[in-house]
Amino acid sequence: MSRYLVLAGGLSHERDVSLRSGRRVADALRAEGLAVDVRDADAQLLHTLEDAPYDAVLVALHGGGGEDGALREVLELVGTPYVGSTPDACRAAWDKPTAKAAWRRAGLVTPASVVLPHSSFRELGAGAVLDRLTAHLGLPLMVKPARGGSALGASAVDKADELPAAMVSCFSYGEAALVEQFVTGTEIAVTVVDTGEGPQALPAVEVRPLSGVYDYTSRYTAGQTEYFAPARLSEAVAGEVARVAVAAHQTLGLRDLSRVDLIVDADGTPHLLEVNVAPGMTETSLLPMAVDAAGLSFGALLRQLLEQAAER
Repeated sequence: MSRYLVLAGGLSHERDVSLRSGRRVADALRAEGLAVDVRDADAQLLHTLEDAPYDAVLVALHGGGGEDGALREVLELVGTPYVGSTPDACRAAWDKPTAKAAWRRAGLVTPASVVLPHSSFRELGAGAVLDRLTAHLGLPLMVKPARGGSALGASAVDKADELPAAMVSCFSYGEAALVEQFVTGTEIAVTVVDTGEGPQALPAVEVRPLSGVYDYTSRYTAGQTEYFAPARLSEAVAGEVARVAVAAHQTLGLRDLSRVDLIVDADGTPHLLEVNVAPGMTETSLLPMAVDAAGLSFGALLRQLLEQAAER
């Protein structure tokens, strides 16, 4: 009988979210009749994979451990098939400035931005740097870690005097800050899946946080955000959002599944924000909502992806 492994937990700031994702994935797969184990990515993992090989692994680790490509490099070293993108593609997606540069080269729209390492911010003088930053990008702004997920360390900035605190918060989660022009519009998440016939966009999910900002609390606290699946978009705009999401996925060379986050402005133009190669799969996560909106079974889709990985 085939055996599958779900990796969840890790040591990133997103550990709790990862554990919740892992439990939900395992429950859905077991409901499909699969033999599934859940374990952390710890010092015993390699011994486990070598002593009792699994047919395939699904990585439900969020943050660096699951998204920067390193763990997938290790899985390849021991010859264990896994669902998801290759290490090189993960690295391109994990680093938001790298992803944005690739999208711009491909002719895709993404907000204008500046990347500031903590060292430059400190050595060049915070006041002078922030003055030039607001002069260049204007206000409002979005400040977020150049690497990371779940909106940890991310802040919207409406006034110049709010920017220093936003930068300090951002640097507590990473060594570099990505400062973007804030695009006003409808926040959209598009799940892209490929079960063997090329990447396809599932129905977009519209996100409306009660606080106005889709931060960590809004993402993972029930009742703090309204979701519309499918998103309340015209047919033409929905088609363009799907096209852009698939193009973003393909431009970075992603595989199997991803979640692309965008803002659709008042003119109906999608602006790419970031992409996640290990999307959340909790009760309030966007990927399961998209699967439901498409009329698909969450467990059956994950099973198909695992079986596809095992055959590679």
